[in-house]
Amino acid sequence: MKKVFSVMLALTVGIMFCFAGAGLALEKATKDECVAKAKAAAELARKSGLDAALEKIGDKNGPFVWKDSYVFCIDLKQATVLAHPIKPKLRGKKLIGIKDSNGKMFFVEMVNTAKNQGQGWVSYMWPRPGEKKPSAKVTYIYRIPGVDAAMCAGVYE
Repeated sequence: MKKVFSVMLALTVGIMFCFAGAGLALEKATKDECVAKAKAAAELARKSGLDAALEKIGDKNGPFVWKDSYVFCIDLKQATVLAHPIKPKLRGKKLIGIKDSNGKMFFVEMVNTAKNQGQGWVSYMWPRPGEKKPSAKVTYIYRIPGVDAAMCAGVYE
């Protein structure tokens, strides 16, 4: 009887880990979601004004933080962060010289992508929310039409 119970317990725990792993996989943002969220944030800025949009984007419990991703906003003239829900200390910081752990000046690339192409993807290393170790990330950059700012959202690879 004890052996049957032990086998049943092991099977139950194994099944729970399988479903937990599947649940974690569902919690990863997709590139399509990043495009949609960045464009939705830009539309909010167009309709409600940039300041109202920045308030919502900067809210870590707001609609622009989902799964393992979030929207942040950059100023294309000043090369600063206008809103960042996970690292609010970045707001107002000039990041033009910042490099990732591989030495890539990714913020320069973000600004140039927005200015020259209007939209596009930039890859770099950045810590996941709640972590310190950098992970590979690719971020979608979408320039707000008529404004020197861009909405950005990325996925960890």
